[in-house]
Amino acid sequence: MHIPDGYLSPQTDAVLGLVSASVLAIASQKTSKTLSAKNIPLLSIGAAFSFTIMMFNVPIPDGTTAHAVGGTLLAILFGPWTAAIGVTLALIIQAIFFGDGGILALGANIFNMAVVLPFVSYGIYRLIAGKSDVTSKRQWIGAAIAGYIGLTIAALCAGIEFGLQPLLFHTANGTPLYSPYGLNIAVPAMLFAHLLIAGPVEGVVTALVVSYLQRTNPALLQLRHRSEKSAKAFRHGKFVVGLVMLAVLTPLGLLASGTAWGEWGSEDLQSQLGFIPSGLQKFSDFWKHTLLPDYGIAGYDQTFWQQSLGYLLSAFVGLLIIGIITFIIQRFFRKSEERI
Repeated sequence: MHIPDGYLSPQTDAVLGLVSASVLAIASQKTSKTLSAKNIPLLSIGAAFSFTIMMFNVPIPDGTTAHAVGGTLLAILFGPWTAAIGVTLALIIQAIFFGDGGILALGANIFNMAVVLPFVSYGIYRLIAGKSDVTSKRQWIGAAIAGYIGLTIAALCAGIEFGLQPLLFHTANGTPLYSPYGLNIAVPAMLFAHLLIAGPVEGVVTALVVSYLQRTNPALLQLRHRSEKSAKAFRHGKFVVGLVMLAVLTPLGLLASGTAWGEWGSEDLQSQLGFIPSGLQKFSDFWKHTLLPDYGIAGYDQTFWQQSLGYLLSAFVGLLIIGIITFIIQRFFRKSEERI
């Protein structure tokens, strides 16, 4: 679901970027009032979880791949506004340092995965879980359904964004300038991958984590109510260990062959269509300064083991960057609390 540069017109990028920026501005304001400095590391863990879980590609029967996002879990733990910031942090790092998702298309990717997904998921979760006890089955059942539907709706939005491009932006003879696939192809393709595989993965992962927290640390499920017990519980370090283990396992994402639908490079489109849309070709190489392109080491990705090394390195570099950003944000929050 990471839309690369060139697939969307500059106009589409601008509109979705403006919407995403507006939501994030509100989210930052709300988060600063509800999240204490003690709980910032937990938000970091959430962003890191989203970053690593998106590296686990799963195969789709049509030969493409897809992945979960983790946005539903963040919304359940922190609320949708804070979840939007956590997922956005992961998406920005992926785009800038690893080339996963475009820089120009960053606003669109944030809109789909950091705005639509958390808010839809949270609404469904609250509808099902209601005011039930934190240990109730309704909690993890609601989490599972919310994850499934939330990710699917986010994929639907991406499919619509892809599909509108040839309708709105084309040459005089009808040749697409950007994404070449219309709504009749893009929407079913995105829904197929996420209704069938990625959506269930998001739902199952979210339900498993919620169920685990119900048994071991139910206070974390009340974090959005500013539970100080939650901040203290984090000090046990179990979540850091779990995150490191998840990062170590990221090379498993390489076992899914193929490319996610709508994330093909220019050469792939050339072979599929016989041409490359001119607008897509113009903007596809907008950002050339990735640290580890496609989570790999340039010139050292010929074998599975070389690719695995690149994946491992990328996972831990991503976690390190998130950790540094978290440290800076936490210091800012502490200074703000001291002034108060």
